[in-house]
Amino acid sequence: MLNPTQIREHMEVRAADGNHVGTVDHLEGGNRIKLTKSDSDDGRHHLIPVDWVDHVDAHVHLTKNADEVRSQWISVN
Repeated sequence: MLNPTQIREHMEVRAADGNHVGTVDHLEGGNRIKLTKSDSDDGRHHLIPVDWVDHVDAHVHLTKNADEVRSQWISVN
């Protein structure tokens, strides 16, 4: 089982297809990952659920492909 404390600031987030989808800004509320806006094409923060995480090593690996992630994440300022 995933331990959310393994997720650290500045870790790269990779989709299931291996594509880069963002960089961790911080954990928000213990159940969502906030991605940095500086690493975003639209200059906004994006939130993804911790439930999407498959595993964590040097990177955060998701269970969804990049297109799914981008179509389902929540955009915030």
